[in-house]
Amino acid sequence: MKKDEELSPELYHIAREKGTEAPFSGKYWDTHEKGIYRCAVCGTELFSSDTKFDSGTGWPSFTEPMNLEHIELRNDPSIGIDRTEVVCKKCGAHLGHVFNDGPLEKGGRRFCINSACLELKKEGG
Repeated sequence: MKKDEELSPELYHIAREKGTEAPFSGKYWDTHEKGIYRCAVCGTELFSSDTKFDSGTGWPSFTEPMNLEHIELRNDPSIGIDRTEVVCKKCGAHLGHVFNDGPLEKGGRRFCINSACLELKKEGG
């Protein structure tokens, strides 16, 4: 697990101060490589590329986490509307939010995650 002083300014701002990267700016919003997305702070396995889809929002979007035990969902009224924050359960890093506008055939949820909070371990790598 990385210490806070080891995090890049961008990762620290997003993971610890609940910031957000600009849409279409993160390294994974348009990535189609196969593998496992891990928490960039602690390495916990969070999402599989098998559940990643193009939401058109400019952030990596997933229909579900690999394991619900690895994330925590919290109410987030910070911008005046009720949203659900997605947090890494192991290290407490803010990852993004989950919305109910994902593909209906896959459960209807869209886990909208900041690229800066993810590290892709490519399949076979």
